[in-house]
Amino acid sequence: MQRIINFILSRRNTFLYLLLLFIGMMLTVQSHSYHQSKYFNSANWVSGQFYSISGGIGAYFDLKGENEKLQEENRRLRELLGTLEEVDSLQLAEDLRVYEYISARVNKNSITSYRNYLTINRGAAHGIEEDMAVITPLGVLGIIENTSQNFATVQSVLNDRSSINAIIKGTDQFGSLRWDGEDFTRVQLYDIPKLVPIKKSDTIMTGGMSSIFPPNIPIGVVVDYKLPKETSFYEIEVQLFNDMSNVRNVYVIRNNQREEILNLQAQTEDVE
Repeated sequence: MQRIINFILSRRNTFLYLLLLFIGMMLTVQSHSYHQSKYFNSANWVSGQFYSISGGIGAYFDLKGENEKLQEENRRLRELLGTLEEVDSLQLAEDLRVYEYISARVNKNSITSYRNYLTINRGAAHGIEEDMAVITPLGVLGIIENTSQNFATVQSVLNDRSSINAIIKGTDQFGSLRWDGEDFTRVQLYDIPKLVPIKKSDTIMTGGMSSIFPPNIPIGVVVDYKLPKETSFYEIEVQLFNDMSNVRNVYVIRNNQREEILNLQAQTEDVE
């Protein structure tokens, strides 16, 4: 202990200089808007780079899990290729023209609050814009909310503000997918009428009724449901295909017809 005290005393001038330098820098930043903007921009850049590096390290140690996900994606692609003869080739070509996929990696992810977000390592410089869909090889993940040049934040499906159009596979009944803030492995599907036949293990997919998600993107499976007496609609528990606590590689989906759709809808609403 005495050695530590002696060390500090012998270098007291250096420590005093560093302390005064730090105080001076803080006073400068607080009293000048230009310095404030430079400081916060630098802080955002540093935090973005930190999350990028830490995300890369995490991805390295999770290579086995990522390989398993890629194998599952390849299996689904093989199934799709095996059924292409049954698909309308003109419709398939149209879908390929409309939707564009941009690969990205998750740098930061939260699952413990009511409004969870992810940060990905793609931004405006890579063509990422607000309100683009984000998925993984397993299914729906969220929607782009904000972008910088090289990064973007994603509103997770585990967010009490999230609402995604969804259907029960094999039916034409649309509902609203939301999260009650309880279990990060489950979300809830509402507004499905009681006349619709439903059973556990039914697959839930995107409905394609918005300009954000393409139709038929997997979401999860039904694990429970109930029909409250006071309503005519089910409350459905959906187990997510994604492990939301372990998400690395993602795809951002650009709808190349989105702007045209939104402009047309805006014109129609103005007429009304």
